[in-house]
Amino acid sequence: MEIAIDRVERAPVHGGNGQVDAKRVLISTADFASISPFLRFSEDWFQAPGGFDTHPHRGMQTVTLVLEGALHHRDHTGGEGVLQAGDVQWMTAGRGVLHSEKPWGANPVHTLQLWLNLPSRLKMLPARYTDQPFSGVPVHREPGVEVKVFAGRAGEAEHQHGSDWPLIFLDIQLDRGAIYRAEVPASWRGFLYVVDGEGLAGRNEIKVMAPDMVWFEPSSDAPEAVANMTITASSSLRLLLFAGPPIDEPVVAYGPFVMTTAEEIQRAFDDFRHNRLTDG
Repeated sequence: MEIAIDRVERAPVHGGNGQVDAKRVLISTADFASISPFLRFSEDWFQAPGGFDTHPHRGMQTVTLVLEGALHHRDHTGGEGVLQAGDVQWMTAGRGVLHSEKPWGANPVHTLQLWLNLPSRLKMLPARYTDQPFSGVPVHREPGVEVKVFAGRAGEAEHQHGSDWPLIFLDIQLDRGAIYRAEVPASWRGFLYVVDGEGLAGRNEIKVMAPDMVWFEPSSDAPEAVANMTITASSSLRLLLFAGPPIDEPVVAYGPFVMTTAEEIQRAFDDFRHNRLTDG
């Protein structure tokens, strides 16, 4: 079973603010049902004294990939660490987290961050972090192909997802002319983000190039099947593949909080104002 590309989107780079030098918001829609389980995806460039000072989240999780530089993170529990280029961090906000993400050292930082939803039964989990160093990432290789498996499987390389909702996360590098077929459950939604180069994607062989967002939709024809996403490189090509099962629940999001009702959002703000966000 071959996956077809549904649509291709491209977001411009916006100018800086007090936090970042430049930002590309790759997912920004409020129609969360159409992109579930994903919420937001952004690309940021920043350097000291910029970055993200201590701020809250509730009801969702983040997946952060450092492309360049080094990122220092710290949370309300006292946990902290430094992510280097190629490292990934999995963070579950759950019932509440207070954390910061700042440059480490004088060099600029370039990151990609995905916001992933949680179903209502998991939204009040205790907050947790998992740092995934680049040095420990399983790698699948075949002629002209290198796939880093942050979550999911490629050939014999496999790694459990660090999120509380299932996710495939592959970093795919192809030489010019190489072809790779990534396996994805047919009932999952996903997207490709083209980091560099150009090629063809999907059964319908849609032309893609950096910095395209390339979406594919769940199939209802054979929901239990495993499908192939075929990628052909027209030049040296690097892209990321994310996929996960949709969450069929209402989504109400405001700022850093993602819940299922407006009342839960109001409660999150009230808990934050009264220093109860991380209790429990």
